Amino acid sequence: MRVVLSTYGSRGDVQPLAGLAVKLRELGVPVRVCAPPDEEFARRLAVDGVELVPVGPAVQAAVRAAVKGAPPAPGDFPRRVATMVGQFHEAVAATAGPGDTVVATGLFPAVAGAQAAAETVGARFRYVALQPTMLPSPHHPPFEYPGHPYLPGVTDNRELWQDNIRTMNALFREPVNARRASVGLPTVDNVRDHVLTDSPWLATDQLLGPWPEFAGSTVVQTGAWLLPDHRPLPAGLAAFLDAGEAPVYVGFGSMPMGGAPDAAREAVTAARALGRRVVLARGWAELALADGGDDGFAVGEVNQQALFPRIAAAVHHGGAGTTTAAALAGAPQVVVPQMVDQPYWAGRVAELGIGVAHEGAVPTVDSLTDALRAALAPEVAARATALAREVRTDGAEVAAKLLLA
Repeated sequence: MRVVLSTYGSRGDVQPLAGLAVKLRELGVPVRVCAPPDEEFARRLAVDGVELVPVGPAVQAAVRAAVKGAPPAPGDFPRRVATMVGQFHEAVAATAGPGDTVVATGLFPAVAGAQAAAETVGARFRYVALQPTMLPSPHHPPFEYPGHPYLPGVTDNRELWQDNIRTMNALFREPVNARRASVGLPTVDNVRDHVLTDSPWLATDQLLGPWPEFAGSTVVQTGAWLLPDHRPLPAGLAAFLDAGEAPVYVGFGSMPMGGAPDAAREAVTAARALGRRVVLARGWAELALADGGDDGFAVGEVNQQALFPRIAAAVHHGGAGTTTAAALAGAPQVVVPQMVDQPYWAGRVAELGIGVAHEGAVPTVDSLTDALRAALAPEVAARATALAREVRTDGAEVAAKLLLA
């Protein structure tokens, strides 16, 4: 049996699949990853000997183009959905075969294409969510798509999820069904529930991103899929860390920060106002230190597993991967959420007492100074240290063994 892992998204979507791929390879299972052709994804997978099957355009280039250019016309959306469904159907169908297993996450059209491919070639299919809010539950509302607001006056999550079926059908059913019909597959009436399946997996830590059970729930929570990182820190960064007290990390990952272009500068100013040195991660927003002071160090893509145990706190966007990495390191967090699942992770950090959820996506020096001061309090650091011992690291192994069962 071969396992084909499929996703379209940023590093936060690709890296968990890489973690699962490594565990599958350790168990002797052939595995390939269908993902965007970004160089950083291919390079990271190659470190662990995992083959990347490139699908679609590079994500980083698409994100930068979207920030700098005019937004796509609403009428172009169905065409873009159809293109992605077709790209992933073709790539996964060419990679998987009868008796194989396809595991998919990421943008909905990519998952729908991978699922159709599994049906086409006679492979098993597993949908995996990388955050609880992607799955229907009475404990949280669905994602509110632009142009498809919640029903006026409705606050019950069950009703909102029921209406979400209508929203997903309006956005995705026609292009998904057109592809399915073109390859001889039956069309579906409820595209959301068909793609999510009746037994989806959830790859989050049971403490950080729990799944509250309810009547009728069939979600299988495996734990977070972590990719061990053995790369050393750059020599310059290591020397900077050795030269003084633990710095504050500031980084927003794959977020272009178009709506908050000054967030990094203000976070650095806030850290300095509290007498803290700073490590600034450039990320996809290509952040840079405004001066050449010896209390700051800018770094590109870096091993967070080696860096985070040596920081005083992390100021970040609230991606699942960064949140989990900081929690595992026992580092207090200030989360400045930008989109989708990031408000959820910000809320969890605050609820667990391991950091602060910034109110809103656009910070100021004052708001970040207050948030960072609170996160650096001794009781928060103590709670973060204690919780780090409770976060599990075997999620990818659990998932790999379930796939082989």
